[in-house]
Amino acid sequence: MTEYVIERLGHLGDGIARGPIFAPLTLPGEVVEGVLDGDTLHDIRILTPSSDRVRPMCSHFKACGGCQVQHVSDAFQADWKTGIVRAALAANDLEVEFLPMTVSAPRSRRRVTFSVKRTKSGALCGFHTRKSDTIVDVPNCTILHPDLLDARRIAASLAVLGASRKQVMRLSITLCRNGLDVQVSDCKPLTGDMRWQLANLAGDYNLARLTWEDEVVVTRLPPEQLFDGIPVIPPPGAFLQATAEGEDALRNEVADIVSGARRIVDFFAGCGTFALPLSRKSEVHAVEGEADMVAALDQAWRGTTGFKQVTSETRDLFRRPLLLDELQSFDAAVIDPPRVGAVAQIGELAGSGIKTIAYVSCNPVSFARDARILVENGYELRSVRIVDQFRWSAHVELVARFEKTGKA
Repeated sequence: MTEYVIERLGHLGDGIARGPIFAPLTLPGEVVEGVLDGDTLHDIRILTPSSDRVRPMCSHFKACGGCQVQHVSDAFQADWKTGIVRAALAANDLEVEFLPMTVSAPRSRRRVTFSVKRTKSGALCGFHTRKSDTIVDVPNCTILHPDLLDARRIAASLAVLGASRKQVMRLSITLCRNGLDVQVSDCKPLTGDMRWQLANLAGDYNLARLTWEDEVVVTRLPPEQLFDGIPVIPPPGAFLQATAEGEDALRNEVADIVSGARRIVDFFAGCGTFALPLSRKSEVHAVEGEADMVAALDQAWRGTTGFKQVTSETRDLFRRPLLLDELQSFDAAVIDPPRVGAVAQIGELAGSGIKTIAYVSCNPVSFARDARILVENGYELRSVRIVDQFRWSAHVELVARFEKTGKA
């Protein structure tokens, strides 16, 4: 076999040798050999291991595709993720001060989507192996909260009722204050008899809510989340930060950035992760594209006392961003867009008089593109803090502070 020297770790977590040749589960500086298939090495053997290589915590790591970098030290992973953001910014001629990284603890992930396949004896529930349709069970998973791991036991019962032998069923589970919020998708259509059986199943497993595709079959208890102590009942499938610790870190950083603002506009507000806590001290206008999430946010705010005014609207910010005249009354903005970023809304923000922007991003590339637009229009990128909710994965999340300087 030919030997290869791994030169760097790619943004998806694969080691990369000259070529480029991709070598999964390898690290920079390692000498490896393997079978080359196209541009990817298989059957890899590590000849010279890196000093940054560690023993994975999870017994499923080599087979499961859920984590990409459990074989690297925490210090290396922090430097690698910082480097991903730094490189994206450099590609847009930007530099920034990086604040200390916040990392979520093992076994703290509070939401998960399992793949479930019906078998002769019941069901197989777990994650797909790397670049494969094969499902592997993960009873010792080190990223999921223990209550989510225990929830795998309901998969067999749900699969018997609603899974076909030919299709992989999706089982999305969220840990909430009152139990588990379960949504099943890619499943058989509901029948009257199934509704009755599912309602009984929800009782047997003490589920808070059970949703079949888009239909709520039963709500036994309100599937409540707490946003900084504020109770919220999100609709099925609503976006939620991956860990409670990660949400706290993001919220605290955002609150620090917009501290002192009288009126704040919150773009892509979801169910109020930032808008509701910020309303303790500031008036907030929350804008979100999904009407059911806006309704949840509004209901939660109406249940509070002693908070500032929170107004909300359902609006597609990709097609109808808030325009300059609509932004005049705000002195701070919070924006937490999906992975594609928010070019349309950033374009309007860039020309506004808003003094401070807290930008939460889950994609360094789209963030850097949007950051350049702001900087070219008189904003200064003051700081970035990486909040690593997706430990041992290639996912990078961050919060950035922008201040209006007027120097374009």
